[in-house]
Amino acid sequence: MNFDTYKTLDATEMAGLIRRKEVSARELLETAFEQLEKVHPTLNVTTHTRKEKVLDEAERMNLEEAPFAGVPMLLKNISQSVEGEPMTSGSKLLQGNQSKHDSYFVKKFRDAGFHFMGHTNAPEFGLKNITEPALYGPSRNPWNSEHSPGGSSGGASAAIASGVIPLAGASDGGGSIRIPASFTSLFGLKPTRGRTPVGPGYGRQWQGASINFVLSRSVRDSAAMLDLLQVVQPEAAFQTPLFPGSYVQSMSEGFGQKLHIGFSTKSPVGTSVSEDAVAAVHKTVKWLESQGHHVEEVDSPVDGIQLMKDYYVMNSGEMNATILSLEHALGRKITAEHVEIEPWVLHQAGKSVSAAMYSKSLSSWDLAAEKMANFHRMYDFFITPATAYTAPKIGELTPNQADCDKLADAIDEASGNTENQQQIVYDMFLPSLTYTPFTQLANLTGQPAMSVPVHVSDQGLPLGVQVMAQKGEEHRLLKLAHQLEQSALWVGMSGNPYFE
Repeated sequence: MNFDTYKTLDATEMAGLIRRKEVSARELLETAFEQLEKVHPTLNVTTHTRKEKVLDEAERMNLEEAPFAGVPMLLKNISQSVEGEPMTSGSKLLQGNQSKHDSYFVKKFRDAGFHFMGHTNAPEFGLKNITEPALYGPSRNPWNSEHSPGGSSGGASAAIASGVIPLAGASDGGGSIRIPASFTSLFGLKPTRGRTPVGPGYGRQWQGASINFVLSRSVRDSAAMLDLLQVVQPEAAFQTPLFPGSYVQSMSEGFGQKLHIGFSTKSPVGTSVSEDAVAAVHKTVKWLESQGHHVEEVDSPVDGIQLMKDYYVMNSGEMNATILSLEHALGRKITAEHVEIEPWVLHQAGKSVSAAMYSKSLSSWDLAAEKMANFHRMYDFFITPATAYTAPKIGELTPNQADCDKLADAIDEASGNTENQQQIVYDMFLPSLTYTPFTQLANLTGQPAMSVPVHVSDQGLPLGVQVMAQKGEEHRLLKLAHQLEQSALWVGMSGNPYFE
């Protein structure tokens, strides 16, 4: 298969071609690897590949038993483990680590027939909205390689937006699906908390803030993956009722009534918002009004600054627990030289977070969820920019050695002073947060949210619009996304040099 044809196909189309025997799984894989080998030297997409293994698997697979048999995909190098394959979470501490089993999430894809080409690049422990781990180096944006594809699912977004694959495994703990979707003009859906599989061995990824799902180029691929993945899992800490229908079928159905929609272009943490982000929301609002929906500007009912402070308390506690677990597993002390500055500062700050403080911060998530539930009794959707700016330049948000040394000294000097340490954490992430202040709300409330590709700046960089809905209402988000996909607003890969 030639690449010009291949790059036009989504996973659903690829699966259909294989079922009709119009193309072989091996042909798709060879085309995917050929493109990966072309783009990887520039974009730094993957952390490892399994070419010979997956080509052998393609020869042995029964292509009549699984809905996506033979379709190539990449998984994320955090939590999406494949038995016998490396899983480092972007950290040099885990170099040489091999997964003992498939994760439940990965097993669902394997049962559906997907072929795993390897794992994509991600920041250390998934802590950042860019993908520049010291272990592997930065992933780059296919739209402009001087810029980041976002994070933490940055390698995944770069792979899709350069035509290597139509969809990829991703995860979202503070916007890590929606942020790279915004920066690379993909469709990025974060499902309701508890909708998709976790584990084995854990069920509280960042206390429910983080979920595993996919990034895709087409709405129907994400809808199909939600049909494939939705589960009530006994091992999981969080459950949500199964959607009784088919997401793929329901997405093309109308709403049956006019919607009442709220929107805001204000940063919830008081930071600046670019003209591009405002323009992206306003043209989406204008289109919605042209469809007969009622749209009004509203303020978020949640205190965004306090929400982020509570989010960082969780990050601190979770990183402290991660480092302690790694010390136990490795049988040695971990120092600042072993990890990047962000996990180190969070680990140090986590030492002074009391159980009461941690519990109180989680309670604030529940209060935010209550406020948003009440909000959605009035408004079907809440629209904001997905990101406040287009993608930052490579290196812009990665601190230099002098800054790292200052942060390490500051967090050490503030030892035992929880308030001061948490302020250091907040200030450390503020430059990144300025780019992406809108996405964390849905993670802490557990709501579904999506980024839709509807804008490209004069500089040729994409920026998405975020839409949030009530818990359990992914089907309504997908309806709206499908309608936008049919409209002139949808950018997709138009203007992307890899798709010209």
